Amino acid sequence: MKLSTKLTLFITGSKLIIVLVFVLALPFLVKSIASEYTNYTLKQQRKKVLDIVKKSGVDYYLQGEDNYGSYTMLKEEFIALLPVKDNLKMDVIKNSQRLIESDTLNYRILSYTFKNNNKNYLLEIGKMTESTSQYNNPLQRFALYILIALIGLTILIDLTFIRVLIRPLAKIINTKLKNRKFPFKDEQKRVQTTTEDFKYLDESLILLMNQINEAFYKEREFTSNASHELMTPISILQNKMENLLTDETLDERSSMAIIEMMKTVDRLKNITKSLLLISRIENQQYVRKESVKPLLLFNDIIEEISHRLEEKQIQISLNISPKARLKFVNKDLLFQLFFNLIHNAIKFNRIEGEIFISDRHLNTGAYEINIMDTGIGIPKEDLPFIFDRFMKTNLKGDVGYGLGLAIVKSIAIYHQIEIDVQSEIGAGTSFKIIFPRTPI
Repeated sequence: MKLSTKLTLFITGSKLIIVLVFVLALPFLVKSIASEYTNYTLKQQRKKVLDIVKKSGVDYYLQGEDNYGSYTMLKEEFIALLPVKDNLKMDVIKNSQRLIESDTLNYRILSYTFKNNNKNYLLEIGKMTESTSQYNNPLQRFALYILIALIGLTILIDLTFIRVLIRPLAKIINTKLKNRKFPFKDEQKRVQTTTEDFKYLDESLILLMNQINEAFYKEREFTSNASHELMTPISILQNKMENLLTDETLDERSSMAIIEMMKTVDRLKNITKSLLLISRIENQQYVRKESVKPLLLFNDIIEEISHRLEEKQIQISLNISPKARLKFVNKDLLFQLFFNLIHNAIKFNRIEGEIFISDRHLNTGAYEINIMDTGIGIPKEDLPFIFDRFMKTNLKGDVGYGLGLAIVKSIAIYHQIEIDVQSEIGAGTSFKIIFPRTPI
């Protein structure tokens, strides 16, 4: 999962948890707010009453009566003023019931005692609890809408900030890691960022890629130079051995020894040629401007290798479309690629075995050639390494794949060909060669 996705999920999840907690706590919060507001309103009304009493006296309300009581038309609010004992002192706000015109109603009541003209009076101001709670639901909805709007706004701001923050990281991944083909030919450019961590990562990747490139080109140069320089002394040795064989005084034992030495030198020569070929392919010393028909190519290969087929009595089945044509390729290199694969299919096949060569067009527009044999197969643990140079298998007899498949890999990389290998011990091996462009 991408870093941006993880951060987005975390931010969204945390905001949703906040909303859930707030929704659960909202009724209690609104009730508490409504209660505090009611208390504040009652205190303000008390202040007004006391100001009037201070200015006009308590008779402003009593009008010669012993007590005073008044309530609104819907009985939502009431005010009461009556004399009490001198030792009674009250200053509380609480919920209580009152009987008004035969109706028992619930009120939030402020009770407060004060003195006027040396007399102690009790002031009660009440507000019906139903009238205060009727605003709870609208307040809850309003608060919820505001919260959702704020959460949405903060998520939008967070996502925008995250996108801006990790944009350099995405650029580093796209330019340094994604779809990069080795060796890295283009110059590595630094990504502009103010985040020190991203700067360190970018510079480390550039340094690593440059070191890999340098090591690769040094290895390629060494292989090319060594292979080229070895050809001359090998040829000299071969000529000298051939001259020695023409000596009539040479006995049979010495002649056989020289012949064995010539075989060893010949193997060394073939290895050197293969290394030199790989080096030339990697250095792109071949051009890809030819157009090749796979059917004609396979016919030439089968004709050249027919004696090997006869030796092991192997039947080869060729089912290639005569209309298929590969463009922008190197014919000699493709010949070498398919020759090596068919040579291996013969070498590791059983006596009176079979080789099947077929092609097909894939739905993606690619073109696939499949070379399948009925040979000994390749161990599963060896499959990831069969294209390595001088690779040895785990089969009995230490059968090696030498440089043949290494050459195949180099040619495939040079032509941007994908190779898929499937194998089963005792059942055979299948090489699928997939060309990225649809042949004409």
